[in-house]
Amino acid sequence: MAAIESGLTDGQTQWEFSCDLEVDYESEENASIVYAALAVDKELQPDKVKRHVSVSNGKLSVHFVAIEARFLRASFSAFVDVLTLATKTIEEFGQAKKL
Repeated sequence: MAAIESGLTDGQTQWEFSCDLEVDYESEENASIVYAALAVDKELQPDKVKRHVSVSNGKLSVHFVAIEARFLRASFSAFVDVLTLATKTIEEFGQAKKL
């Protein structure tokens, strides 16, 4: 689910830590809804952490890079908390829910 790599650079900044996350919603619509909900939250420290989010074939993919492991961990953790909330909301109130 997640992997840490090292060795990325961006000018003077050493983007040494990275992490990838992929969630399969099995629906382009649901993945796009989650993407739209999460896209409004920008990184609080873009000079220390960068995040790229995309949707393809019903999967939400996220790539993080950071200058330190602690910034990567904090950003990843906060993102997963909001991702979990958005996913639970779709599970509870999504169109597939039977009344």
